[in-house]
Amino acid sequence: MVTQPLAAQAAADLLAPAEMTLLRFITCGSVDDGKSTLIGRLLYDSKLILEDQMESLVDDSRKVGTQGDDIDFALLVDGLAAEREQGITIDVAYRYFNTEKRKFIVADTPGHEQYTRNMATGASTAELAVILIDARKGILTQTRRHSYIVSLLKVPNIILAVNKMDLVEYSQSVFDRIAADYKAFAHSIGLDNIACIPISALKGDNVMEPSAAMPWYRGPSLLTCLESVEVAGEDLEKPFSFPVQWVNRPNLDFRGFSGTIAGGVIAVGDEIVALPSARTSRVARIVTYDGDLDRAEAGQAVTLVLEDEIDISRGDVLAAPQRRPEVTDQFMAHVLWMADEPMLPSRPYLLKTANRTVSASVTALKHKVNVNTLAEEAGRTLDINEVGVCNLSLDAPIAFDSFAANQLLGSFVLIDRMTNGTVAMGMIDHGLRRAENIHWQAQIIDKNARSRLKHQKPAVLWFTGLSGSGKSTIANLVEQRLYLRNNHTVILDGDNVRHGLNRDLGFTDTDRVENIRRIGETSKLMAEAGLISIVSFISPFRAERQMVRALLEPGEFVEVFVDASLELCASRDPKGLYKKAMAGEIKNFTGFDSPYEAPEDPEITIDSANVSAEQAADRIMEYLGANGYLSEV
Repeated sequence: MVTQPLAAQAAADLLAPAEMTLLRFITCGSVDDGKSTLIGRLLYDSKLILEDQMESLVDDSRKVGTQGDDIDFALLVDGLAAEREQGITIDVAYRYFNTEKRKFIVADTPGHEQYTRNMATGASTAELAVILIDARKGILTQTRRHSYIVSLLKVPNIILAVNKMDLVEYSQSVFDRIAADYKAFAHSIGLDNIACIPISALKGDNVMEPSAAMPWYRGPSLLTCLESVEVAGEDLEKPFSFPVQWVNRPNLDFRGFSGTIAGGVIAVGDEIVALPSARTSRVARIVTYDGDLDRAEAGQAVTLVLEDEIDISRGDVLAAPQRRPEVTDQFMAHVLWMADEPMLPSRPYLLKTANRTVSASVTALKHKVNVNTLAEEAGRTLDINEVGVCNLSLDAPIAFDSFAANQLLGSFVLIDRMTNGTVAMGMIDHGLRRAENIHWQAQIIDKNARSRLKHQKPAVLWFTGLSGSGKSTIANLVEQRLYLRNNHTVILDGDNVRHGLNRDLGFTDTDRVENIRRIGETSKLMAEAGLISIVSFISPFRAERQMVRALLEPGEFVEVFVDASLELCASRDPKGLYKKAMAGEIKNFTGFDSPYEAPEDPEITIDSANVSAEQAADRIMEYLGANGYLSEV
């Protein structure tokens, strides 16, 4: 039944016939339920372990001593030293093997809650999930959590492997009870295609062959299930969709669009529509490295040449005109938060879809999902490993399908703009209709006309610094000087705005982000009016100041960093806030128990310890004059 004794991927690929189907699957579940042991057993019984690896495994098993004189198969895949020391899986470990019937890529995923993001990463490309349960413990919290994530990611096939049956004397009643309990839970989250198998990964019972120790079980072994499950063909039934990964133009005589077909079938002569432009054409050629094709289908990487020279860029989607994806800049999605830092609604993140990256922010967390009870819970943010249903807004429209209809076009990740780290993965539920019903209204009198009337160039002077650094004092002096020159100004002061527009916001990180978002949008409106806005806010986070800069045209945002040490600001304490903060009467006070991120490259820096407010105002006026913001009346 098994192939030659080789373990490496390359060797397995060489031995496996090309026409063999490939199955990607994961093992998941709670801690110490035997995931790594099961994979080690599969590799061992498949004779896919090299002789020197086997010798090393025997030595390591003797040193670790967790299985007495038996081989500890988990050591085959728990490669990290920390994993061996703790006896757990931390990272996702991929292994490759094949039998005479099929090739496999298996992801061994962590069981601990803090590594749930790694489990989700492994599940994102899986076609089958083996969910293990320790027969002695039954369904645990992580069993529910991993099953819920599997359901979110639409993994189509589930095997429930009730492991360690040898430790419950191969009891049928134990297996039947766990299988019944799990099926009831799984049905509640939409998982119905489930095969339940009693196994002992350590002893090999029902892993490769039916076990004589459990004659009451008459179903297939785990390997038989893995070899026989049907996974191919579903994508071919979907409408044609093709995210453009690359505009291929090696010379003036060739222009093609390269990528991988996300769904459906395309043939030479078929009509397509390019989204979001909605321009149409027909396929003239289907080009591959091995020559032209008449027809291509989901999963194939091809270059499409069109009959017409229509404008198509990387990230656009080619689709069937009669069954085209939606185009929107707002949608609702399930989001799994994966970062140590919590999600902050209104903070700008980068959203990356199949081939397109745009700026995005969470406009509303509708509810969080308790994976234990499946209850919808209220919340204002998501912490690591939490799942929530969110509304998101993008700065440019994208073409998409719901995740249920097309996993490639319906999935995305969120990326922190400052660290470039992935902070969340998301599955699109549906577009928001309001986005389709709101249109930008063109105006006859524009910003340029308004600013010419005022003899000035619009600007947003954004004062940032700790409380007590002198922002408001300097801002008032600058406005007085501008007023005397007949310039048109407005001051947006942090305290004043919180009496009206932002009176509903507190001082948590989430509220601070929303506070700056609203002021950023207000500043943009002031710039449209041709005004010079003087904005005085602590604005502690670089990401939000960058967000406001991005809202405005180049040159309109002038960051003024009023630099003063915490000690100096506390000694000034003009509003008595530091005294209250030190007494513990104010929570989330910047500089004490809430961080302040100083600008890295501001247009103007004022050292308020050594520069008077009058001198600072003069310097800012000199900057405005030298950079063309002020015209002579």
